[in-house]
Amino acid sequence: MPRAKLIDSKPRGRMSAYAFFVQTCREEHKKKHPEENVVFSEFSRKCADRWKTMTDKEKHRFYEMAENDKARYDNEMKGYRGPRTPRGSRKRRHRKDPNAPKRALSAFFWFSSDERPKIRAANPDMNVGEIAKQLGAAWGTTAPEIKAKYEVMAENDKARYEREMKAFKEGNFGAKKLKTANASNDDDDDESESEEEEDEDEDEAE
Repeated sequence: MPRAKLIDSKPRGRMSAYAFFVQTCREEHKKKHPEENVVFSEFSRKCADRWKTMTDKEKHRFYEMAENDKARYDNEMKGYRGPRTPRGSRKRRHRKDPNAPKRALSAFFWFSSDERPKIRAANPDMNVGEIAKQLGAAWGTTAPEIKAKYEVMAENDKARYEREMKAFKEGNFGAKKLKTANASNDDDDDESESEEEEDEDEDEAE
């Protein structure tokens, strides 16, 4: 009997004005230079420099976009009740297809990936839950221009996931995964641990 899948329609996280600005800059750059490989750190620095010199009038449309996105997020969250199991099915942890694309990661997860090793090194006696609380607190006080870096990374990863899932459903993705399955087996345990930590981290960031 097939295992029941959890249904989760959690709203997409809200974006800051600066994140909308960076996203717009990236889209404009891709249109002008479609073949160019962008070095994110350099591109991000240029965006930050440009943002600092912009007038309030020039920034206004991005703050307006952020306000609209916040209203959208708040409205969608009112009706959100968390992931649920379809009625009549047994609640079990769903085992994902090993050939399926890796799920898209949130902005907070990307941030946590950078910051978790630093917190662990400074606090070796902390358990996973305590580290998650530290990460949640750090994320809450992170400057918008820093958060924007991770928000853009999350948007890019979401696009990657949607692209790969489309290929997977059409049967054009699994074959590639099988070729590299043996090479990636050693990483499975680490990925499972990271995903468990992500779940705890995101609970703290809400």
